[in-house]
Amino acid sequence: MWKRYVAEFSGTFLLVLLGCGSIALGWSPLATSISFGFAVFTAIMIFQPISGAHINPAVSIAFAAKGNLEREALPGYIIAQCIGGWVAALIVVAGPTTPSVSTTQSWGIEIAITLLLMYCIHVLVRRKVNLFFLSFGVGLMVAVLAFLAGEFTGASMNPARTLGPNIVNGEGNLILYTVAPVIGAVLANFIPEPLDEET
Repeated sequence: MWKRYVAEFSGTFLLVLLGCGSIALGWSPLATSISFGFAVFTAIMIFQPISGAHINPAVSIAFAAKGNLEREALPGYIIAQCIGGWVAALIVVAGPTTPSVSTTQSWGIEIAITLLLMYCIHVLVRRKVNLFFLSFGVGLMVAVLAFLAGEFTGASMNPARTLGPNIVNGEGNLILYTVAPVIGAVLANFIPEPLDEET
């Protein structure tokens, strides 16, 4: 079990280090979005065989609710992910997520984009694609959603991605960025998957 926790710590650390690191370097929104997508791609390629490479408490909670992650493993996953994001944030000291739209819009956007991300994950997992296509598909989805929603909410989709940078940089909105992604990810569990009707 500890190997899985270390993998989740490492994957989330990599996500925040590369993604928020690109922000610290002053990269464009497009380059930053690609950086986050590449970080997710890399983390899944490396750590999926060990822990599933959730690298996101919202994803872990949704998987646990769906029965795809043991309930007893969930607290360890969440703690490892949040610590990984926080340690990376201490290094880059950049990349907090802050909304530029109204509170209602921010909640709606974060719920919606996390729902889309989680649904993408469900579809790819159910289709049993190989590791490369799983990594590429999820990474691409993260990059696209980050680019489309980044200017409005920072496109967190991930409590661990936000908690570390926001705490280190003294930013707030922690309830928004921890609760909304979880709601979105869990709601994705209720969307019928295309292959469910196949026999």
